[in-house]
Amino acid sequence: MIGRETRVGFVCDGAPSDEQRAALSWLEARSVEIVRVSPAEVGEVTDECDVLWWHRDAPIEESLLSEGTGDAFDAFLADGGGLLLTLRAMAVVDDIGIDPVAPDAVGTESVTEPTGVLWRTLYDDHPAVTAFDSVRIPTCDRGAVPTAHYERAVPSNGEVLASTVRGDRDVPNEMTVVSWDRGGGVMGVGAPVAFDEPAAEPIADARSELVAGCLSAVDGGGDQPGRPKTADELTAMREAFADDPGRPRYHFTPPANWLNDPNGLIRLDGRYHLFYQYNPAGPFHNAIHWGHAVSDDLLHWTDEPIALSPSPDGPDRDGCWSGCAVDDDGTPTILYTGGDGRWQLPCLATSGEPDLREWNKDPGNPVIEEPPSDLDLLSTEDWEIEFRDHAVWRDGETWYQLIGSGISDRGGTALLYASSDLREWEYEGPLLTGDDGHGAVWECPELLDLGERSLLHVSNYEDVVYFLGEIDDGEFDVAHRGVLDPGDFYAPQSLRDGDRYLTWGWLPETRETSAQWDAGWSGALSLPRVLSLGDDGRLRQRPAAEVDRLRQRRLSTAVPDVLDERRHALDADGRTLEVDLEVSLADASAFELSVFESTDRDERTAIRYTREGELIVDRSESSRDGVGAADTQRLSVPPYDEPLSLRAFLDGSVIELFANGRHCLTSRVYPAENSTGLSVNAEDGRATVAEFDVWELESAITPVTGSPAAAPGTESQ
Repeated sequence: MIGRETRVGFVCDGAPSDEQRAALSWLEARSVEIVRVSPAEVGEVTDECDVLWWHRDAPIEESLLSEGTGDAFDAFLADGGGLLLTLRAMAVVDDIGIDPVAPDAVGTESVTEPTGVLWRTLYDDHPAVTAFDSVRIPTCDRGAVPTAHYERAVPSNGEVLASTVRGDRDVPNEMTVVSWDRGGGVMGVGAPVAFDEPAAEPIADARSELVAGCLSAVDGGGDQPGRPKTADELTAMREAFADDPGRPRYHFTPPANWLNDPNGLIRLDGRYHLFYQYNPAGPFHNAIHWGHAVSDDLLHWTDEPIALSPSPDGPDRDGCWSGCAVDDDGTPTILYTGGDGRWQLPCLATSGEPDLREWNKDPGNPVIEEPPSDLDLLSTEDWEIEFRDHAVWRDGETWYQLIGSGISDRGGTALLYASSDLREWEYEGPLLTGDDGHGAVWECPELLDLGERSLLHVSNYEDVVYFLGEIDDGEFDVAHRGVLDPGDFYAPQSLRDGDRYLTWGWLPETRETSAQWDAGWSGALSLPRVLSLGDDGRLRQRPAAEVDRLRQRRLSTAVPDVLDERRHALDADGRTLEVDLEVSLADASAFELSVFESTDRDERTAIRYTREGELIVDRSESSRDGVGAADTQRLSVPPYDEPLSLRAFLDGSVIELFANGRHCLTSRVYPAENSTGLSVNAEDGRATVAEFDVWELESAITPVTGSPAAAPGTESQ
């Protein structure tokens, strides 16, 4: 920790405030050599100080910063010095050239309960927090305290190390600690670390240890994490979760942090490109960027640099939300929703690079300047108009686009636009409007041509509702409707790959926010599914044929041809499995496959096929510790589908079921690490088993090995 050998330059203009005097007294008590310096004098202390500490409770006035202040700080850092910015001083990062995006929430917080930092588990070995055995560190319990934090935005170059804990509540979107890989290291701590405020002794001690740890961390040591940007840096983050039993191994997950909707699916020069909603600041939904990964086989994905980031002065400054990708006569083009305050509008970007690593945002963004005015489109607490998410296709020389929205007192709607160049769009009207039974807002609309019929699907906050039919005079004539997957599956997007459609969906977590934070990651994507029409004109869903290549070895299983009520435990077990079976109910009321089963069976997830024509996932005993949802999920499997042909994919915390090549049901469960068993039985009679195979599957989404990967926040060589 910081000691008497360290020379600290305490940045202070004029007479120190009461808070600054309290901080100086704290430094003096630690027998640290102190040099008082004004912002204008920073350039003169390069040889006198190891660390600069700017601790300020008052607002930063423009008169404090001259034209040369930034150069002076830059010279100090270039010479190996470290810099700590606390309280309101964190707000100067833009002015002194550290980061073009400054904290967007700066003011005074009235603290009435223990409040402090919520440290990211990805960085729980950071030198600033070596004194703590918890990632939740209260630093203040009372008073009016000056603070600074990122809320709607995230730093462009810095890495968020911590958010906020308030009482027993995690507040991830209030990001209070950031580090930058500059010189000896730069840290900003906008959390309530005020020394002039009284606090209970344990909290005062924690505040002292945290500030001392931060000063020590920037004391010429360097290697402070900056924002991981290279492919190697992103991939290296996966190492932190290599031993997490709940982390899927062959379903795609983010390198760390947050993932939601799949975006911009496109195949270019034989390679599959997957973009996805990504928050680089932690495992929570905020300040959305576009993550990027590539694959040659749909199974093994390689991390790529972030494709889209919010522009501080652009129409997407608060987030690059969901969208799609098309090939515009050889020019890869994406349309996405830009968030700016209470408005969300369509934006466009193009790439001239074959690897799609660089994207140029159109100077005319947004390409649609306002929603249509002839409809009473829904306004909500978050958005002036609910108007987002894009599906684009070309028919002849005309481009068409669907945008999701909702009509007040009616229901969700998919709005149709047309264009000749992807930039000038003409509103055509609603393609289809639902009713209250199909949700107030439709997100992520998508229209797919399946031949005899078209498939329109929308996400309504709860389900992915689909409609089969055809377009007639600019409106969608519905012949059949249903739910794509009634489980933990949302916001799917598809890719036309030759004569097939491949579809991925977001598999959201069902565990609490705090559990997601502690895990360090959130969200997975489904396996690639092929959507098509059966001979009966109904929708079919099945895994892409490539998924079979994940099979590493067939496990030994001996299942009786006829099952009764006695439980039959399988010799096979594991957390990355595929179970294939065909079963008929002779006189049994149900067949049960129990997965993720503990030795004592206190923990297990029961998959049942009933005589009533239902496939049920019973999660009431899925987690002994009560982690995740415990409700029962149900999928209708009509009688004409007898016998049941089931493919069950088990992957860490994912159960993805495909029934009879038609129906899908996805679940998220969180069993203990050693709950890996399988068993089967019939209920109230006998069931006939025609096929039963268990395959161990390859762990395909893992860190790249065989070449040195840079640690998070360091430049690869």
